[in-house]
Amino acid sequence: MSEPVLSVRGLRTHFITRERTVKAVDGVTYDLHPGKTLAVVGESGSGKSVHALSILRLLPEPPAKVVGGEILFQGRDLLKMGSEEMRAIRGNRIAMIFQEPMTSLNPVIKVGEQIAEAIVLHQGVTQEKAWAKAVDLLKKVGIPHPEERVNDYPHQFSGGMRQRAMIAIALSCEPDVLIADEPTTALDVTIQAQILELMKDLQREYHMAIILITHNIGVVAEMADDVVVMYAGRPVEHAPIGELFASPKHPYTKGLLGSVPSIYVRKERLEAIAGQPPDLSGGFVGCPFAPRCASVMERCKTDDPPQFHLAGERMSNCWLNEGESVERSHRHESAGAAK
Repeated sequence: MSEPVLSVRGLRTHFITRERTVKAVDGVTYDLHPGKTLAVVGESGSGKSVHALSILRLLPEPPAKVVGGEILFQGRDLLKMGSEEMRAIRGNRIAMIFQEPMTSLNPVIKVGEQIAEAIVLHQGVTQEKAWAKAVDLLKKVGIPHPEERVNDYPHQFSGGMRQRAMIAIALSCEPDVLIADEPTTALDVTIQAQILELMKDLQREYHMAIILITHNIGVVAEMADDVVVMYAGRPVEHAPIGELFASPKHPYTKGLLGSVPSIYVRKERLEAIAGQPPDLSGGFVGCPFAPRCASVMERCKTDDPPQFHLAGERMSNCWLNEGESVERSHRHESAGAAK
């Protein structure tokens, strides 16, 4: 396998105020390879989006602060870069599609100008050449009559077209890594399928790596090569997509898969995960999922499980998998010791 284009190592991001500290991201580790899609999945509040914004250093400081870990992009730690150096990477080598295109696009600037702005900034071409590339990008992402629509404002686009415009902006500099944060939220099913197919086509064309952030298991099945499952700011399972669906190891992953309707398995009723996620500012003893876990043991209530390496490049943070462990993660232990 090729060298990873992005490696996240023990990333910990906290929100610190006078009243409390919220551990929004607590020990995320993975490698992302060129041309591959890594899905980061979990319910709302699990730290998915905060982890992505930490990569691009877009969180306001204060109250946010990356308190530990490394984010290695092509071997260099983004967390140690100066502001100017980071600006040269953000939107250029690493781009992001945000959750809601209507709030991400500037409502008083033409769509074409917003695409051309990134091209001029990062590639140093003339405004005329940037405008021509903006038209070409709108055509590439499936906007009809791009020569005319390039002069439209965001409110003149439908929801699906706005999302395509966001993809055009993200791809304007042909990034090595594309972070897609809930790229199909609020779109109808037909448009969702079109956007996902478009992303796959563009990934093949540019050979870019994608981090797909979602709570939609169906989107994960359609797009991902590997999956990181997050709960309470932590990665609780990491596996190739086929193995995750065939034999989920962590009870939380099993709960997520059990709550999804399937055309292959007849279910009398969908299963729900009881309870609520823990308060990330209150601190907890033992496994954070223990109060909601159907397989909880006494040990889970007192001992925080480490990250176990399993066969087939899999990882799980669950005492149930201790017997399957082929190697204990030294990275996890060092990250835990730093807490």
